Amino acid sequence: MVKALLGKKVGMTQVFDEENRQVPVTVLSVGPCYVTQIKDPAKDNSSAVQIGFDTTSRKNVSKPMLGHFDRAGVEPQKLLADVQPEEDAELELGQQLDVDIFEDEEKVDVTGITKGRGFSGAVKRHGFSGGPKTHGSRFHRTHGSVGPGTDPGRVHPGTRMAGHYGAEKVTEENLEVVEVDTEKGVLLVKGAVPGSKGNYVTVRKKK
Repeated sequence: MVKALLGKKVGMTQVFDEENRQVPVTVLSVGPCYVTQIKDPAKDNSSAVQIGFDTTSRKNVSKPMLGHFDRAGVEPQKLLADVQPEEDAELELGQQLDVDIFEDEEKVDVTGITKGRGFSGAVKRHGFSGGPKTHGSRFHRTHGSVGPGTDPGRVHPGTRMAGHYGAEKVTEENLEVVEVDTEKGVLLVKGAVPGSKGNYVTVRKKK
């Protein structure tokens, strides 16, 4: 099999463990993914396996990509990704991969795109405390001085200022696997996962 699969973030809910304790979980719809290409180290300079997720209409895919999917014997997929196969894995073009590959896993890493917050100020973006709110203060939510005026006469790279916030690829590591529902193709992990509902995610094994 492979070490990772693609999926979607469904949302958050709660479940109760054997000791009747509340556990906050994120619901991930993982798979089915299809093997669309098995790369050859000699030819492609890679030993990865390309998988596809989320079937789409043929009219939404270019002709070269249609040929690519037809050679694999699968319907066109919205999302493609290269993942590493496990040692001695025997994979075939068009093979379907489901969430059951995580049944024996205790923890996984989940990668997603965080929510985009646009152009944000320093208080929201970096957690600055800001200044006094009353008594005539004119310093409230600004970031203040950003560098010396004479030497070096410029703003140092990496200075925390207002700017674009969010919409970044983030990986949450060591999320505990609470439940694997193979019938519904759903994976429940303890804790939060980057991104909003409906965002694509990559779920990766720890070993």
